Amino acid sequence: MVADILRDRIAEGLFVPGQRLSEESIGAALEVSRNTLREAFRLLGHERLLEHRLNRGVFVRVLSAEDVADLYRMRRVIEGAAVRNSAHAPRDALAAIREAVTEASRAADEGRWGDVGTANIRFHQNLAALNGSPRLDEVMRQLLAELRLVFHVMKNPRAFHEPFVLRNLELVELMEAGRAAEAGQALEIYLDDAEKLLIQAYIPEP
Repeated sequence: MVADILRDRIAEGLFVPGQRLSEESIGAALEVSRNTLREAFRLLGHERLLEHRLNRGVFVRVLSAEDVADLYRMRRVIEGAAVRNSAHAPRDALAAIREAVTEASRAADEGRWGDVGTANIRFHQNLAALNGSPRLDEVMRQLLAELRLVFHVMKNPRAFHEPFVLRNLELVELMEAGRAAEAGQALEIYLDDAEKLLIQAYIPEP
């Protein structure tokens, strides 16, 4: 339960890469023992979200460009399969995806770009859920928490997130219309573009 809470906080952008996590403050806030918290830290370390630095403590992991490329390899497999089979998706599953799009649009209109990023994470979690696999859902939660850490490299969150609000809407409309093949092709281009933008952010400016 504690690991789930901390993972969600990472996915929501509340913990940032390189941040040291205080056992005292987090343990007091969650009202759990130090041993329980350390076990949660250990689990999230196995998920590559946290890292223990000798004699310094536990820190939120800083991801590399190679990590980004690997995350997108996984996304193409999991989300690609979900979208290609979306013609058979239950109405409530598509409704959850659309709700995430609506949430992102509302946050964008109000200039809350961190919340746009969170809504985008929910969009893709709900998209992957179309596979109907609890195991894939678990993998996707971990993957998207890592991805949220990557978002922090973008110096201009609005410039990064804003175009994908509309593209998320286009994807859900294609799926709602039963045009799964077109949605799959759109997703491939979408993921290619997002990966390039994120990896570009890792290249030092001259």
